[in-house]
Amino acid sequence: QVQLVESGGGLVQAGGSLRLSCAASGRTFSNYAMGWFRRAPGKEREFVAAITWSGGGTYYADSVKGRFTISRDNAKNSVYLQMNTLKPEDTAIYYCAARPFVLQSSPDEYPYWGQGTQVTVSS
Repeated sequence: QVQLVESGGGLVQAGGSLRLSCAASGRTFSNYAMGWFRRAPGKEREFVAAITWSGGGTYYADSVKGRFTISRDNAKNSVYLQMNTLKPEDTAIYYCAARPFVLQSSPDEYPYWGQGTQVTVSS
């Protein structure tokens, strides 16, 4: 089992920045690829970004490419999502998720999830 706890959400004006954190506990963190997903009101959960177990590879949704950066610190059992130039359409609950080793973009491939953190971007 892997336990995940997100933090760092909040209310920000359009054009602003936020940094989300996800702290992991349980199994060996470096054995897991990590992903960030989001669910906006009335919409399906969607992929945002993912990072390989080593941190050497990253993958982004087109909607956030160039604005968001995913990173991890295996020594701190943490993964981060730096969000810049935020837009009102980025408003959602953001979740981090873990899966063994191989990076995937489908939420169905991730067995472990955090409880989510709310991000609200005002126009």
